[in-house]
Amino acid sequence: MMMDAANALAVIRALETQGVEVWLGDGGWGVDALLGEQTRPHKDVDLILRVDQAEEAVQALRALGFAVAEGRLSSCFVLRDQEGRSVDVHPVVFDGEGNGNYTMENGEVWVYEAAWFGGAGILQGEPARCLTVQGQVACHTGYKLDDEDRRDMTALHDRFGVDLLPEQEFPVR
Repeated sequence: MMMDAANALAVIRALETQGVEVWLGDGGWGVDALLGEQTRPHKDVDLILRVDQAEEAVQALRALGFAVAEGRLSSCFVLRDQEGRSVDVHPVVFDGEGNGNYTMENGEVWVYEAAWFGGAGILQGEPARCLTVQGQVACHTGYKLDDEDRRDMTALHDRFGVDLLPEQEFPVR
């Protein structure tokens, strides 16, 4: 089952209703929200939230039929419903400068820079907080990009004129 815009928005609103601060994460719906339209099918929705709100997030999404399927609440975790829709959560600890420190499964820490949390996207005509275009580009470095990643980066470049990094300059259309 794919995660369509209506379901992604329902997940976000359920979290916000419970006071959970949430941002669309890197790639997927985060890119499409910046573009203001769905550009491809999505199997999940990637979210960033505060690690100290992870338990509240799980409780809020339980009401929508989601349960933790893998991972740890202090690191990356995935919730799944009976339809097979997934929510991939990257919990962060904010430092004094507003950077979000995300501890990956391998123990390394990825830093979402404070400025990246200022993104404003649109899902089904409604506002959704997300990473900025610059944050999206930065999050797509340090690993071999697949065709979806390269399409996402190309779409951001084409729409916003953002400079891509050398390993990202292989447009797939």
